[in-house]
Amino acid sequence: MKLINHIKQHRARLDLTQADLAKRVGVRRQTILAVEKGKYVPSALLAFQLAEALGMPVAELFELEKGEDHDDQFSSP
Repeated sequence: MKLINHIKQHRARLDLTQADLAKRVGVRRQTILAVEKGKYVPSALLAFQLAEALGMPVAELFELEKGEDHDDQFSSP
């Protein structure tokens, strides 16, 4: 599975820059960039902070994409 996020779309909808969002949640702009690009999986705390800053539930901001990856760490035996 892969974690998909919709941060960039919702950030743009609110006319926020990466720096604006980073300041709201107390991280660096580079962290927002890495999360948006899928290069960094945020902690649960950061995910909730991002969702709150963007005015939406975490479940609408993040979703799991199921793929055919058989080495998936989340799959059942």
